[in-house]
Amino acid sequence: MPRTSIAQAYPDRVEVRGRDLSSDLMGRLTFTEHFHLLLTGNEPTEDQRFFLDLVLVAIAEHGLMPTNVAARMTLAADPGSLQAAVAAGILGCGPVVLGTAAECARLLEQAGAGSPEAVVGRIHAAGGKVPGFGHPVHRPVDPRAERILELAAEHGVAGANVQLAGQLREAVEQEWGRPLTMNVSLPIAAVLLDLGFPSSMVAAVPILARTASLLAHLAEEQERPLGLQLAAAAEAAAEYRPERE
Repeated sequence: MPRTSIAQAYPDRVEVRGRDLSSDLMGRLTFTEHFHLLLTGNEPTEDQRFFLDLVLVAIAEHGLMPTNVAARMTLAADPGSLQAAVAAGILGCGPVVLGTAAECARLLEQAGAGSPEAVVGRIHAAGGKVPGFGHPVHRPVDPRAERILELAAEHGVAGANVQLAGQLREAVEQEWGRPLTMNVSLPIAAVLLDLGFPSSMVAAVPILARTASLLAHLAEEQERPLGLQLAAAAEAAAEYRPERE
């Protein structure tokens, strides 16, 4: 028989992962801890809570990125559809923008099963880009990435995956002949995996974090509209040239 282990609502209570929501969870767990409980079925350790909070803060906001622009333009087109605007932003989460942490988790798994040098060499030979390296703004380092690594070392949670991230950085520099910025996605994946988070968490964290940011951008959009200006700027930036003249 089909079943769910997440939650059930009853006339007198709500049960979440076998715990009473009102009497046990509300007032005791933070939202970060509740998120961990919902996804994994377990309450986080103190280190897991700390670093889950840390990476949520690190990845939530990064300015007028494509996800935020798409959300603002959607709300400008339909001011009454807040949920549609949030969805528009989340739909832009992929391996290029925002969703790179999941790609980094797969990279770490490949590097751990073989050799960081070999993995990076294959990607370079195929003309690809190594997930977690390169950034259009942050050079020579991504301050968010370095802070995560710094705190992982301070808290004693830097394990095999953080070590692999460092080896990948060296391999990328050797393969490309110059250092490339390690962006925030690789330390996020490395630290979460070292703390025992399932790979599903690595993919979910950026989505949850950016949802908070999208809601902030949309609240601002309602007060100081920008979406139509962004759409006009996009049109002005592209030259119209018919294929047949």
